[in-house]
Amino acid sequence: MKGFKSLIILAPLGYALHHYEEHVIFNFREWRLKYFLDNNALSTEEVLLRLMSLLLIAIIIHTIKNNRGSAHIVMFFLMTTQVVNALFHIFFSLYFLDFSPGAITATALYLPANYLIFRAAFNEGYLRSTTELLLLFLAAILTFTLFELTGPMVIGYSIVVMPFYYKLINRLNKF
Repeated sequence: MKGFKSLIILAPLGYALHHYEEHVIFNFREWRLKYFLDNNALSTEEVLLRLMSLLLIAIIIHTIKNNRGSAHIVMFFLMTTQVVNALFHIFFSLYFLDFSPGAITATALYLPANYLIFRAAFNEGYLRSTTELLLLFLAAILTFTLFELTGPMVIGYSIVVMPFYYKLINRLNKF
């Protein structure tokens, strides 16, 4: 499994295992409430279903369209929900000197899997420069931070913006 399409199909499994660590083995919500505002009224199961469904929809769209725009949507989603999420768990575990539930799968699964995914994206031409990768990373940091500060309404705003981004990337592809 070296290709972008093959690797991205593993992302929902990684997300499910991460959720299992956060909410079945440990209690991430309890940990989070010790240090952050309670701005997410959704249950953890509902967040899991929403994000995993959106990820699977993005993967299906990419499987059908197979272009840079669809790949960028998948990469933005993974960068936000997995890479930045992993950095969140690692950073705040160290910052608070208190283990953040989810840090194990974030470190052991998310970071290596996404490294392989993004490397395949470069190799297959879905990513053309480190600048594109950096812009995806910055957009992911902004989205993740807004989610943490304001709650799940950010997911809806992201969905609204995605078709415009898709068209933009595919237009830029012609140049």
